[in-house]
Amino acid sequence: MSFSYPWMLFLLLIPAVIFAWIWRRNGRHVVLPLDHSGHQGGRWLGRLVNAANCFPALALAVVIIVLSGPLQLSEPKTKRRLTNIEFCVDISGSMTAPFGDGSRYDASMKAINDFLDYREGDAFGLTFFGNNVLHWVPLTSDTSAVRCSPPFMRPENVPPWFGGTMIGKALRACQKVLVEREEGDRMIVLISDGSSGDTLDDELARKLRQDNIAVYAIHIGSGDAPAEIINITSLTGGDVFVSGDVEGLKGILKRIDEMKQTKLEKTSSETMDNYTPWCILGLSVFGISLLTSLGLRYTPW
Repeated sequence: MSFSYPWMLFLLLIPAVIFAWIWRRNGRHVVLPLDHSGHQGGRWLGRLVNAANCFPALALAVVIIVLSGPLQLSEPKTKRRLTNIEFCVDISGSMTAPFGDGSRYDASMKAINDFLDYREGDAFGLTFFGNNVLHWVPLTSDTSAVRCSPPFMRPENVPPWFGGTMIGKALRACQKVLVEREEGDRMIVLISDGSSGDTLDDELARKLRQDNIAVYAIHIGSGDAPAEIINITSLTGGDVFVSGDVEGLKGILKRIDEMKQTKLEKTSSETMDNYTPWCILGLSVFGISLLTSLGLRYTPW
């Protein structure tokens, strides 16, 4: 046990002195007729009265301890380890191709919206890319910012310079965002329907792996995923998936959630107040002291 103001414990000398005085005092003797009788002195009764007189001093000791600020350590708890997830979404012209009831872009954003429900408590960022990169939502635990994004960056509405598919450029931009977050795991979820128009080499994969960033890629549409995408996901500890329909896309994001499960970590014990037992003890001692004052006390006659 520790205290916020340990120096106040020296005041416990006061009730200690009172205890000593109660048990060592002789007091003034008053001669009564019964003193000359043959009755024995009330030695045990005197000890009982002395013990009763100690209760106020004991209550004072408890008050001093409470004022000293008793502390205790809380039990170690587990907390959810944060994962920083950056969605990297292709908005090139090919993402307007029909997919389910809408376009490939519509299905991608709907699947992302569902994925947010799986990972409550994580931090999410949203990056759109074509030939250029736009960080639309910074990493945040406020998922409403991501959920409200789809109408604003539809492929049919973006400027012409977003027309290509520069995946390498987009991954490097997402890497810069994630390395700024020191806390938690790091993950990129890449959603695209084509091959990269720039370089995706082992050097990029090495830098991502060095920064503990796992890349999970979803190739949306028909055909196989490009070989360079498969290579970079495997080298960073992620995986690549191919989705040909809406239900398959939802299942892929659910699979990614299961593969990159949330981690729990123990937190250190925290110092917290420990007034309750001392307050209960103090009130109990004070109550007993009041009861004993009704009969177990010295009188001047």
